Amino acid sequence: MSPFVELTFRGPIAHIVLRRPDKLNALDRDMVDALAEAARAIEASREARAAILSGEGKAFCAGGDIAAWGGLPPLEMWRDWTRAGHRAFEALARLRVPLIAALTGHAFGGGLELAAVADIRVAESGIKLGLPETGLGMIPGWSGTQRLVRRFGASVVRRMALTGYLFTAEEACELGLVDEVTPEGEALARAERLAGDVAARGPLAVQMAKAMINAAEGEDRDAPIEGLAGALTAMTDDLAEGVAAFKEKRAPRFVGR
Repeated sequence: MSPFVELTFRGPIAHIVLRRPDKLNALDRDMVDALAEAARAIEASREARAAILSGEGKAFCAGGDIAAWGGLPPLEMWRDWTRAGHRAFEALARLRVPLIAALTGHAFGGGLELAAVADIRVAESGIKLGLPETGLGMIPGWSGTQRLVRRFGASVVRRMALTGYLFTAEEACELGLVDEVTPEGEALARAERLAGDVAARGPLAVQMAKAMINAAEGEDRDAPIEGLAGALTAMTDDLAEGVAAFKEKRAPRFVGR
């Protein structure tokens, strides 16, 4: 894990914290890889029922650290930096358990793309959100033109990406970019209460509901459908008979139940 990404488990709730406040939690390559590793660790946990993503200091995340990608050759930019970010963000978006983002500071560029992987976003009044990449001659590279459009609508993303407009937390809430706005200093506590609400519900039902919502949204359509079908067949007498027949080297006698 990167020293700038902390993962802790407190009972059934996993906490991912970006801890690079002097750089506004801008992501370098090690941090991107650490986010993917955190997602794997949460997936491997039998106890986790919800997760919270937050950033330390004045910003939730200011996006990708220009020092990490500004001098990369074009092929390396695509092959290494962009694809690594997509892998990490997709792993977080497709977590089995719900993910809640506590936006205690600004979320710009890759930071907003990171916030967008969460199932619920709680923002503090006074923060701003936007996609400033075109002002640098870049485009959003970690699904800002894809996941954000699916989740928030093309008109909202056009305004941020094409004009550089920064939404206030209140404007973002009206447009669905964030789900709730809290007074300054209260977003993390609110995220913790929401995570507690999630953790108190039937964990399998919550996880299946999330998977179905993701599939409907186009986030991960194939895996949930095949996963549920596989779980259903795993409960049948036919599967037990098929496995037994394989082990005993005989023809199976299926009964259709």
